[in-house]
Amino acid sequence: MQLHFSPSMRSITISSSNSNGGFGELMKIKVAARHFSYRTLFHTILILAFLLPFVFILTAVVTLEGVNKCSSFDCLGRRLGPKLLGRTDDSKRLVKDFVKILNQVNSEEVPAGLKLPESYSQLVSEMKNNKYSAKEFALMLKGMMDRSEREIRESKFAELMNKHFAASAVPKGIHCLSLRLTDEYSSNAHARRQLPSPELLPLLSEKLLHHFVLSTDNILAASVVVNSAVRSSLKPEKIVFHVITDKKTYAGMHSWFALNPVSPAIVEVRGIHQFDWLTRENIPVLEAVEGHYGIRKYYHGNHVLGANLSDTSPRSFASKLQARSPKYISLLNHIRIYLPELFPNLDKVVFLDDDVVIQRDLSPLWDIDLKGKVNGAIETCKGEDEWVMSKRFRNYFNFSHPLIAKHLNPEECAWAYGMNVFDLHAWRKTNIRDTYHSWLKENLKSKLTMWKLGTLPPALIAFKGHVHPIDPSWHMLGLGYQNKSNIEDVKKAAVIHYNGQSKPWLELGFEHLRPFWTKYVDYSNDFIKNCHILE
Repeated sequence: MQLHFSPSMRSITISSSNSNGGFGELMKIKVAARHFSYRTLFHTILILAFLLPFVFILTAVVTLEGVNKCSSFDCLGRRLGPKLLGRTDDSKRLVKDFVKILNQVNSEEVPAGLKLPESYSQLVSEMKNNKYSAKEFALMLKGMMDRSEREIRESKFAELMNKHFAASAVPKGIHCLSLRLTDEYSSNAHARRQLPSPELLPLLSEKLLHHFVLSTDNILAASVVVNSAVRSSLKPEKIVFHVITDKKTYAGMHSWFALNPVSPAIVEVRGIHQFDWLTRENIPVLEAVEGHYGIRKYYHGNHVLGANLSDTSPRSFASKLQARSPKYISLLNHIRIYLPELFPNLDKVVFLDDDVVIQRDLSPLWDIDLKGKVNGAIETCKGEDEWVMSKRFRNYFNFSHPLIAKHLNPEECAWAYGMNVFDLHAWRKTNIRDTYHSWLKENLKSKLTMWKLGTLPPALIAFKGHVHPIDPSWHMLGLGYQNKSNIEDVKKAAVIHYNGQSKPWLELGFEHLRPFWTKYVDYSNDFIKNCHILE
């Protein structure tokens, strides 16, 4: 490219070389006879001569890439970005504008009469047909999301409520089992035979044997606890089981263990009504709790009535439902606090809940030195499972209550019921039972506002200073509400505990955790088959 100035400086020609070796004229500029600086004109031309080839090259690149639906400089601006040509990204600007609208709508209420689309596709269709403004679109989007969140919360609370009732109800098969065994007790003399046989009665108070206490009205669950303990024991001949049940279940429970002995272990079945010590004079608080109309209404009433679900999280609601389980006003659930009086001839027992399975020989529990303490239990404030093993007093008690705040420390470590080694000899030297009673009275006066669950919180207070921690491998918790329990840990634990709503004998039990329980159920038993209790 070359510049040619006419001798008179009245015209300037821009030319380039052609294929024949000559020069072709590209542009000729005539300069009018006006008063301006030729130096300025010269510099302008030099700049244009530099930029024009660059523009031609960029235009060719854009054309080759197919971006040819916009003005050249507009396309180039978008291609080169804001740093080169000073343009901003339209998409980012649109996002910023839309965020401003969303923030504005966030502080506004969705109009009550606004008709919301039922689906995303309907929203898009209405946007096309009605051409809503950005603010109208944002309002509709907010309304749809609010509606979805409300429906999800309502569904979650309904699920929790249904799960609560399913967990509290007695399954048809287990109810059938109790009825059939009760009928067998009345018609079959063998089902009524003495447990244990007369020659073995002295062993019920033999202090050198390993005495287990089990309190339950669930015959199938009791059979699993006893069977698993006997089959896992290295010395089953040293095992004595004291099964305590209520009056309505006594005949069926007796029939089961009379017809299905677990020799060489010994099993005794007793109903609450058969303990002379359990009188109204000795347990006035529990009698009051069982008969109090307000308490019964609390545990058996409408659990949603008066509850502000909009201010309650599903987890908090589930905790409140669990605290309202009817079992907490059953004497069977409180019976462990009276063990020294119910078994006056024994010095040490292991108390088991009916939702446990024994997988290892428990004989070493009788050799643990409790160092003068009454209760050998695992602590539940530390462990790999942060959900199950993170329980401190603050998880159970209402520290806004002045009595609780005055006497308890929210950071104190909690311990577990379900598998406890009790030194009854040391227990009889304490006032544990009276402390338990006094706090039950205070909770009754406070309309059940001092703690969440029915039996563990008063026990945490009553046994305060009387608990000796034992190794966590003896007792693994959470199989009734933690579906992510580590299977390898489950296999290694001496006792696994299905505490929570998802019991293994219920349909809502966790499928992958149920086999650890079902392996101890005799599905070939005629009573179990006839009641359609399926594996």
